[in-house]
Amino acid sequence: MKKAITVVVTVFFVAVFSSNAQDKMTKEITKIINLEQTPGEFTQKSLSVPAGTYIFEIANNGVGHDVGFVLVKKSKDISNPENHVQTAYVTEVVKTGTTQISNPTVLEKGEYAYFCPMNPTATDNTLTVE
Repeated sequence: MKKAITVVVTVFFVAVFSSNAQDKMTKEITKIINLEQTPGEFTQKSLSVPAGTYIFEIANNGVGHDVGFVLVKKSKDISNPENHVQTAYVTEVVKTGTTQISNPTVLEKGEYAYFCPMNPTATDNTLTVE
């Protein structure tokens, strides 16, 4: 009987602490960066945000074909996919008239370039993380 009570109490505490950790994680991932693509460009060329965890929401407004999203630290070679912040890729290609999101992405202080090779857009769009 004593073992059964210990098991129940242990399971209760694990469930409570897991739930609290998950709630905290969800609350931390509340910041969304919305970016819109039109034919050949992003409508927002630069933005600044504090360091933290973000989800990118990318809109395809009349491009006429699928688009994507690539984020790279400014000091890195953008043509090398190994340098891309891969969690920032949208989870599905963005069809015309729709939006898609990325996975949660931790942004550290610094400058990043963002672009879409499928649109294609300029590669000098700037995200500054303060």
